[in-house]
Amino acid sequence: MKRSVTVTVANQRLSLKTDAKQSYVKALAELVDQRLAEVKRGGRTQTTQSIALLTALNIADELLQLREAHEDLKRKVRDKSQRILRALDVEAQG
Repeated sequence: MKRSVTVTVANQRLSLKTDAKQSYVKALAELVDQRLAEVKRGGRTQTTQSIALLTALNIADELLQLREAHEDLKRKVRDKSQRILRALDVEAQG
């Protein structure tokens, strides 16, 4: 069931309809707000739009890097599991 959750990001109050827990949505808003502040501190005076776009790019970069790391870890686990299974098969036959 969707509920309304109000958060503040970049000094703007937003009311969201969501199935997620309020604590989760508030944590998301805090993360975005922190990232916006980091981008704002890191550069020249910029428009709110450019700060938001740079923040979105930073978050997207982190997301893609984490996805790649996750896929790499899955591949390593799969490869290791296959080696273990082959070793067990050899042992069972020997």
